[in-house]
Amino acid sequence: MFSVRRVAMLPLFAACAHFPPAPQGSADYWGFTGPWDKRSNVSVERHGSSLVRVITGWIALDTTSFLPVQLYHDSIGKEPALASRAMALITSYNGSRFHPEIIRGLGSNAQATGVTAGAIASLVDSSRYRGVVIDFEGMTPNDLDQLLAFTRAVADSVRAHGVNTVVIAVPAADTAAYPAALLLQSADLIMPMLYDQHWSASPPGPIASPEWVTRNLGTRVAEVGAARIVAAFPLYGYRWRKTAETEVISFDDARRLTTMTNTLLVRDNTSATLHATSPEGWDLWISDRVLLETLVREARQLGVRSFALWRLGLEDQAVWDFIDPQHSRGP
Repeated sequence: MFSVRRVAMLPLFAACAHFPPAPQGSADYWGFTGPWDKRSNVSVERHGSSLVRVITGWIALDTTSFLPVQLYHDSIGKEPALASRAMALITSYNGSRFHPEIIRGLGSNAQATGVTAGAIASLVDSSRYRGVVIDFEGMTPNDLDQLLAFTRAVADSVRAHGVNTVVIAVPAADTAAYPAALLLQSADLIMPMLYDQHWSASPPGPIASPEWVTRNLGTRVAEVGAARIVAAFPLYGYRWRKTAETEVISFDDARRLTTMTNTLLVRDNTSATLHATSPEGWDLWISDRVLLETLVREARQLGVRSFALWRLGLEDQAVWDFIDPQHSRGP
């Protein structure tokens, strides 16, 4: 679920696919925490009751042993009010990047796969998570057999330890390396990561424009149907700087920065995204309630009704008025 370049590979059939009507009833919202950021837990404490699932546990694969390690202490996931909805992220991201070579190695060795999958299941069970999101980015079409073998082993192992929901996160557009129908042979749901249209190493631009999201989500709906999709949308932004690395930025940080520098924050009509450019040499694009509401509305037209928010603590507080008008503000 981290910020990486997405491979643009779109089947031609998506343009002519027949999509279902928008679903009736309310939408379901999931949220990802960033355990290293105190703002994330604050957001969960205030608004967690509005979320049907919260991903609070972070389990990574060690680059040497290939065994799972819990990256951060998860205190909030054990809170009684949240425990039944807490999930774990299982990822090949460790250090500063994803490690697809780990999945290639494990998926080619049945014995090693069994050992690692069992260790993951034990770690998940010890923290009493009843759902997992699997996020193995950076794979190629040539790695498909290894990816399928390892995700199947993980899914089988965690289910044997009481997990009832297995989700596989997939890049928005890469249907060749991450074919949803095959991944769903072992998972319950897929989660297209519909953000980083522009990312930290790209030129500045919107994080998730409605046109880009609708096109890529439509492809995934055409693959497997809307009912088995959780669409992941951004709550964050980026500030691209000429003399320093690009930084992830929250909505409040963006407001504060533009106010301090007397820089106008305006909405780009094409992408529905707030944007600011400073004479000092930085370019900022940030998600907010208007963008999220637009993306949800477009996704609902495709039949999707479940949405994951990446990540809690960075959001425009007004998104909670949209998600749960009755209980959005909290204490």
